[in-house]
This record gives sequence, structure tokens and C-alpha cells, in this order.
Amino acid sequence: MQEVSRSGATGELQLDALIADLWWRVRLLNTDIIEEEAKTGVFDVNQPTYPLLAANLRARRDNLVSTIGVLEQRAKSMSEAA
Repeated sequence: MQEVSRSGATGELQLDALIADLWWRVRLLNTDIIEEEAKTGVFDVNQPTYPLLAANLRARRDNLVSTIGVLEQRAKSMSEAA
């Protein structure tokens, strides 16, 4: 069994895999947002009739993008430290 260290290559690979997975989820959320907007015909977030589901999906997507930014900074720090 391979020993895993926090600063080792295995940790970097796991972090890269996590980031890639989160970007995939962001793309899925983008698709869901577009579908929901198309279904209701309302594309402007500022409209009172903007679909609640699309607004919630947008918030979730934005949180994921923020998390990805933090993880990418951490990955950058790890690679610079190695």
C-alpha cells in the first residue's frame, strides 16, 4: 500500500481530481440553469418572475466556483512548496 503524505504527489493528484470534479459539477449546474430559464422563458435574474430553482442553482454554482478558487490556490501553494 502506498503511503500518502499531505505534501506528496498523491495529495496533489487528489486535489487536482477534486478540482476537476467540481468544475464538471459547475458545468452540470450551468446546463440546469439554462434549461430552467428556457422552460420559464425568463432569463433576467433581476426579474421578479425569475425561476426560484434557477436562482438557487446559480447560488450553488457560485459557491462551488468560490470553493474551486480556494482549492486552486491551495494546489498552487502545494506545487510551489514541492
